[in-house]
Amino acid sequence: MSTLLVANRGEVAVRVLRAAADLGWRTTAVYTDDDPGHARLADRAVRLRGEGPSSYLDIDQLLEAAEGCRFVHPGYGFLSENAEFARRCAEVGLTFVGPPPEVLALLGDKLSARALAEEVGVPVLAGATSGFEEFFKAHGAVMVKAVSGGGGKGMRVVRRLGDLTPAVERCRAEALAAFGDGSVYVEELLTPARHIEVQLVGTTVLGDRDCSLQSGHQKLVEIAPAPGLEPGLRVRLHEAAAAIARAVRYTGLGTVEFLVTPSRFVFLEANPRLQVEHTVTEEVTGLDLVRAQLLLAAEVEPDLSHVARGAAIQVRVNLGSAGRLSTFAPPSGPGVRVDTHAYPGFRAGLGFDALLAKVVAHGDDLDTALRRARRALGEFEVDGAATNLGFLRGLLDHPDVLSAHTGFVDELPREDRGPRAPVQGTVVAVENGTVVVEAMKMQHVVAVGDGRVLVSVGETVAEGALLADGGTDAVEEKVVDVDLDEIRADLAETMARHDFSRPEAEAKRHSQGHRTARENIADLCTDFVEYGGLAIAAQRRRRSLDELVERTPADGMVAGVGLVNGRRAVALSYDYAVMAGTQGLRNHAKKDRMFALAEEQRLPVVLFAEGGGGRPGDTDHGMVSGLDCMAFHLFARLSGLVPLVGIASGRCFAGNAVLLGTCDVVIATRDATIGMGGPAMIEGGGLGVFRPEEVGPMSVQVPNGVVDVAVADEAEAVAVAKKYLSYFQGPVSTWEAPDQRLLRHAVPEERVRAYDVRTVVETLADTWSVLELRREFGRGIVTALIRVEGKPLGLIANDPSVLGGAIDADAADKAARFLQLCDAFDLPVLSLCDTPGFMVGPQAERTATVRHLTRMLVGGANLDVPFGLVVLRKAYGLGAQAMAAGSLKVPRFAVSWPSGEFGPMGLEGAVKLGFKRELDGIEDPAQRREAFEAMVAAAYEHGKALNVASAFEIDDVIDPAETRRWVSTQLLSDAARERAGKKRPFVDTW
Repeated sequence: MSTLLVANRGEVAVRVLRAAADLGWRTTAVYTDDDPGHARLADRAVRLRGEGPSSYLDIDQLLEAAEGCRFVHPGYGFLSENAEFARRCAEVGLTFVGPPPEVLALLGDKLSARALAEEVGVPVLAGATSGFEEFFKAHGAVMVKAVSGGGGKGMRVVRRLGDLTPAVERCRAEALAAFGDGSVYVEELLTPARHIEVQLVGTTVLGDRDCSLQSGHQKLVEIAPAPGLEPGLRVRLHEAAAAIARAVRYTGLGTVEFLVTPSRFVFLEANPRLQVEHTVTEEVTGLDLVRAQLLLAAEVEPDLSHVARGAAIQVRVNLGSAGRLSTFAPPSGPGVRVDTHAYPGFRAGLGFDALLAKVVAHGDDLDTALRRARRALGEFEVDGAATNLGFLRGLLDHPDVLSAHTGFVDELPREDRGPRAPVQGTVVAVENGTVVVEAMKMQHVVAVGDGRVLVSVGETVAEGALLADGGTDAVEEKVVDVDLDEIRADLAETMARHDFSRPEAEAKRHSQGHRTARENIADLCTDFVEYGGLAIAAQRRRRSLDELVERTPADGMVAGVGLVNGRRAVALSYDYAVMAGTQGLRNHAKKDRMFALAEEQRLPVVLFAEGGGGRPGDTDHGMVSGLDCMAFHLFARLSGLVPLVGIASGRCFAGNAVLLGTCDVVIATRDATIGMGGPAMIEGGGLGVFRPEEVGPMSVQVPNGVVDVAVADEAEAVAVAKKYLSYFQGPVSTWEAPDQRLLRHAVPEERVRAYDVRTVVETLADTWSVLELRREFGRGIVTALIRVEGKPLGLIANDPSVLGGAIDADAADKAARFLQLCDAFDLPVLSLCDTPGFMVGPQAERTATVRHLTRMLVGGANLDVPFGLVVLRKAYGLGAQAMAAGSLKVPRFAVSWPSGEFGPMGLEGAVKLGFKRELDGIEDPAQRREAFEAMVAAAYEHGKALNVASAFEIDDVIDPAETRRWVSTQLLSDAARERAGKKRPFVDTW
């Protein structure tokens, strides 16, 4: 028998408990002393320590309560969209009823959800995460929104520029208190508009609903299906929701929300959970959505077949005050359903959500459903606490209630005029014409003037509750002159600590031909937000605070999030001017923080790694070995999840070199020296005395493959880093390409004449779009990132000027690792083949060719990205098969230029081996040579591209000038892939 913990309260807990009971599952409920009502319906009830919402947010307590359970249903609100809760459930063997943590993290962040919608072609509102004042001036009015959370918290409409800054600060504070994340952004204000939701089960669309009747961004009435939608618009909304779901391979119950006007619709947000208003969809489909949710979690496919059944309306009955319900008589009768956790004698408090009951009316048509909803509200009796029943009855009687927009309710005239509570909270003061309401340890002061105060100290009030009668008309707005340029003492102290200028250290760096850490970050990023800038070295036991602030700013590590090519990325730079860029206790902690952010938000990382490794001088700790630091583990775990870029300039040793070597690509300046140990460590190990420049100079680290791209200086390193990241940030809209007719002459007609394959690559790719990696290592194969028609892809190509294009161990290693990189980040791969095969012979076998060369075959055979093959000239033996991912039948296309020639091995070798007896029988050397050349010519005719195509061993012989057309239509036409996590466990560092 399945067992379920319901990690929630109130009417949603009752709803889930009943659905589980219908399936025959045993259930466990959790409750607090101030909220026990719903727990009576469970087979087992576990009391949580504490009171109020915080207990239901305590992951450790919930996991303790789940002992003996197999499933956890989070309901909605609280932890229902918390990726960490889902991860913790998985870690202890519990099945979280909902999508995986990666999807929760993606959709729970409104900015990443917006980006996802844009990537799949769903329109979004114009928005900004910074430069709010400029954005406001461009759009006239905005909505300020919290990045995390929902339920209308952290949202404000701003119509005047002067109101923008206060609204942003208020939203930040409210979001921080409610969700633990004070991040906000702004969007253009789209009004008047309707709020339309599309219900999903997995990627299947079940219908839509209208949620436009709202007050203060809190929904009051929901209708299904959404009335009055033009059929084509309804289809487009459903298709947009399904596209978003498919992009994340969505599982479980979910909702995609849109704002809709007569001329457009835009994505609002995606909720990866059960919605409060799921009831109306259930009524018009006849499906039990919570049952379907539980079955999906149990890996049982629910029956989603249904026939549309009229219309349904849900009305939310909310508390307006606390109290014990002396009367609680919900309505009933045909077509009426009430979801509630209340009962006569129920102690109604405002410490939780104010929702008391949901009245749902269903009918064969919308008019019938509306009449039933009105009748049901008229029958509903509640005594002992104030509710909004009277307001709801009047709202449903309004003639325009079925054609409302999101501002409709707030624009209605209200009889009870006066100042209202801005939040749900407790009255802590009534004095001097003000009422002070406290919520989440923040006080909100409301001016009431000489109005009659309706509340008293200690009373709990709902958001929007009337605080005074007539106060608004009696109060004149007081304008206080404020010097906006005044710097208060506390701000002055903070600003002084953020002044990181160190003229002497900066001058020294410049004199050595280097830039400072902050100069490199500024060149790489725009809108950089620094984390831990005020950190100092953990050496307070041996140095004064003033000295540490002066000499160890940021503990030698500048770290934060900024925009690279307009997209968010994590950037970190060791500061060599602070203790030689060594790894201190605080900058280790900063790395942990940044790497965790990169993993959570799937942000690429750029690391400037100059520095000397571990720092022995920190004293403010109790560690012994320090081997339990997490930075190396956390950074290595990012491999294959996000692009990792390492930049080395100057000296890079020990731990700094380890982080550098973990990166997908290593960019190094000509003066860089890279080593797993610096001179001190080498000397300490008894291995000799060396200068730093002798340990691992570029003359060693470039040809041996440690460095992917060698550059002149840090400015060029930053430019290359930006270019590298751009290939993983999607297509570009503008591009140019060389005249493709040049390709017709790129390969000489003389079949044994060498040529420059890089000229082929540069001509084939968009202009200035080629970035070659590890050029001086494994020189027989070119590995490069390129663009065709603005779209990024990876390219491998044999270089016939090196070993005639034969593939040796280093070249195979280089190609195999590059294929992993492209596959991990969904870049298509184009292979340009001109090889006589693998390198053979005793010398080659000393390099372990049997193992190294087969890495390329294994890597190609397991690619999951589009792969195409173009044979430029030679395609012989196993080397050609390796360039084709194992076989000519594997690539999405395998075509040849007219110069192509094919065979199981090189023509000359094949003739010598296959016709040895005949050739040995010819005594005259001249005749023997003539016979040999004739046999080679015959073999060439047999293996030339046109003959191979006639046997359909390749797809076509093409005009070289048409190569880009094959690439664009066959490799680059797929829709962009979205992954919830890693495709590969990691990208091999070698």
